[in-house]
Amino acid sequence: MTAFLSTEVPSGLDCDVIAADGSVVHIRPIRPDDGDRLVAFHQHLSAETVYRRFFSCHPHLSTAEVKHFTDVDYHDRLALVAERDGGLIAVARYDAIGGTRDAEVALVVSDADQGRGLGTLLLEHLAAAARTRGVGRFVAETLATNTGMLDVFGRVGFALQRTCDSGVVHIEFPIEPTEAFLRAVEDRGHCADRRSIDALLRPASVAVVGASARPGGVGHAIVANIVAGGFAGAVFPVNRRAEAVAGRTGFARLADIAAPVDLVVSAVGPQDTIGLVAEAARLGARGLVVVSAGFAEAGPEGADAQQRLVTEAHRHGLRVVGPNCLGLANTDRSVALNATFSPVAPVPGPTGLFSQSGAVGIVALQQAAQIGLGISSFVSGGNKADVSGNDLLEFWADDPATEVVCLYLESFGNPRRFARVARRLGRTKPIVAIKSGRSDAGRRAATSHTAAAASSDVAVDALFARSGVIRVATLTELFDTVLVLADQPLPAGNQVAVVGNSGGPGILAADACSLVGLELPVLGSETQSALRSFLAPTAAVANPVDLLASANGELYQRALELVLADPAVDAVIAVYTAPLVSDPDDIAAAVAAAAGGTTKPVVACFLGTTTAPTALGSPAEGGRRVPCLPFPERAAQALARACAYRRWRDQPEGVEPPLEGVDREAARALVAAALARPGGGGWLDAPEVWALLRAYGFGVVDIRPVTSADQAVAAAIALGFPVALKSASGRIVHKSDVGGVHLNLGDAAAVDAAFVVMAQALGARMDGAIVQPMAAMAAGVETIVGVVNDASFGPLVMFGLGGVTTDLLGDREFRSAPLTDIEAAELVRSLRSSPLLTGFRGAPPVDLAALEQVVLRAGRLAHDVPELAELDLNPVIAGPAGALILDAKVRLVVPPPHRDPWLRQLH
Repeated sequence: MTAFLSTEVPSGLDCDVIAADGSVVHIRPIRPDDGDRLVAFHQHLSAETVYRRFFSCHPHLSTAEVKHFTDVDYHDRLALVAERDGGLIAVARYDAIGGTRDAEVALVVSDADQGRGLGTLLLEHLAAAARTRGVGRFVAETLATNTGMLDVFGRVGFALQRTCDSGVVHIEFPIEPTEAFLRAVEDRGHCADRRSIDALLRPASVAVVGASARPGGVGHAIVANIVAGGFAGAVFPVNRRAEAVAGRTGFARLADIAAPVDLVVSAVGPQDTIGLVAEAARLGARGLVVVSAGFAEAGPEGADAQQRLVTEAHRHGLRVVGPNCLGLANTDRSVALNATFSPVAPVPGPTGLFSQSGAVGIVALQQAAQIGLGISSFVSGGNKADVSGNDLLEFWADDPATEVVCLYLESFGNPRRFARVARRLGRTKPIVAIKSGRSDAGRRAATSHTAAAASSDVAVDALFARSGVIRVATLTELFDTVLVLADQPLPAGNQVAVVGNSGGPGILAADACSLVGLELPVLGSETQSALRSFLAPTAAVANPVDLLASANGELYQRALELVLADPAVDAVIAVYTAPLVSDPDDIAAAVAAAAGGTTKPVVACFLGTTTAPTALGSPAEGGRRVPCLPFPERAAQALARACAYRRWRDQPEGVEPPLEGVDREAARALVAAALARPGGGGWLDAPEVWALLRAYGFGVVDIRPVTSADQAVAAAIALGFPVALKSASGRIVHKSDVGGVHLNLGDAAAVDAAFVVMAQALGARMDGAIVQPMAAMAAGVETIVGVVNDASFGPLVMFGLGGVTTDLLGDREFRSAPLTDIEAAELVRSLRSSPLLTGFRGAPPVDLAALEQVVLRAGRLAHDVPELAELDLNPVIAGPAGALILDAKVRLVVPPPHRDPWLRQLH
């Protein structure tokens, strides 16, 4: 490496991070003006720490040493510091070793802050910065007795090589991310985030600032809710007159509280809230809940105040919930915290609830209470200036009280992190989500089929599909689904039996199941015989089972137990229509009793009752509650979502398979050359497109680029007639609509004439032409494979029907890149028209493995080449012998600066 001197501190290396204990620290590059801070930091180090860092007792830093440590070039020499309250608490640095790609690394953490994971955090960030500056390996030396530092290097996740000589351990490790490293980073981040939220949801004391003694105010309501909920800790109302609130002694200022405060709730204005932060930190607070408005939702001035609030809070180590939020709650009996101003208190139960909207949060808590859905913990995100749904997912993953996660989202702060966290959590606990803003009103104009189809909502669907999140459209669907998932086991399959006391509703339930992909198997002969032994002769026993209107609770229970025992049945919908001859309570008890003796889910549907129950049975009695929904359609839909989630959870996670024939260096060189042209990127011409595709091993038809009619004729003769002549322009989407495609040209005269006609029709837009052999366009199914790089969600891969039907039918699906083998197989089989690929009406099936290769390579190309903005492979002819790309479009852009997506940092 060569020296790269710069006096300018680089941007992009500053960030707030969560330490292992859940507190917030700030990481940034060292600056020349850090001399006094570095001296103060060094003076507070113990003699033992100094000796372990410098291998000698070094009580003071000389002026020359201070200059050496603080005056770096940010390339060959770089140092990062961790700070809190403006003081340094840890330093990590590397110094490049001339003539190599190695750099010597060293770090030191203040004695008071050791054990908080700051060493590994700084190493992660230092390695990420070093990689972008050409460093390939770190080397370090530490004393064999310095077990703490050896543990830091050992835990970071890189593959270490160690040698020991005379009590000094020499360590070497490559800093390119590996699976082991990324897994270690993910695990550390998960633990830190969980502890961060735990500090918010399990405080030992709470202060509410802006809590008036008069009812009607938000602050008063929060204190009243905390007290009424039986909070186990101390409550400190703060108001100007120091008046008592809900029987708790009041304080005029936060600073007047003489006891530790773990959590501060602010119901005062933006400027006053910002002023609370330093005092909250002095009292020991780890979190700040801001229910007051007037921040980013109020305009630029409020947005500035919000940013200052978060900066100040993080500077003092606090996390922020809100602002402009409803508050938070934890129903754990050892905590019993209801720090919200909701008129309805959450009841204990298995559902973790996050709502970005405070108003929706109030409605959700009211509905949950009405239907008896228990809440383990609740957080209202508000403006999500800091704490987001991602943080709550990390907490709920390890929370034994939470079995189902329920989300109302309006935006994603970090969708790629959401995908990783949700995918991990979803393997053990279902996530049900509403993401508002589904309309296509925000769809941008685009010049490729893929980009035109990739609305933001499509990106959300792709993200949820990869993560196993159950997406619903309405609050009704949300609660129906959560009730089934919270109270019933997951179905093993999609085979459903319907048991009821009337034919019509039973048929309606059967139809509803069919519409959502559930199947009604014919019950086994033994089951039917057993049912006939005690039911009336006119009862139906095949499925749906009609017990007739006279059925009482005993008949319901016996029939349900038999049907649930049938091996062909995975779930049961119990339908009850209230006649005058039976008691609904008797039927409810029977359904609950039958459900309590099986591992299969049961959902009830009571029709025509004046007070239909929302659930049958009671967990307090040792059984499971049976969700009771008012209509068969809702019961079927909720069960179908549970079935889909079970299928996703049970399928293998898949791997990103190795792809033969990929030449990344050739692709990088081509992209670099294209971006170096005046204008920097844009649409590639056909020869460049074909070269890029060949570099990634795609199967493409042979082409000959031409710029004149004579060249076109010569190329056609070389390829063999008949041929196709196409415009080489990458800017024309629908070439056939504007005369940019001529097919089945059988001789030289036809090629010559076609070129002239095309040139006259397109003029300068033609950009030359390409000649292709028509023999390559043998019978097959036209498909399209595309990529669009979404600024928030990353690259998305599209698969659909190709050719002229692409926009007409709109039959396409998206997945996030890069794809696993499982996702690729699922994608090419996900279309409504996928039967065309598997031998519809006697046609030969296409080579699905070849199509999977195309989508896998498209995803890998998009992942490896962040400059790829849009890619259309259309059509891709899929036939029995393989898949061949006949036309393609590629657009490159200079990507905006971005940080390593695995780098732990708060956004």
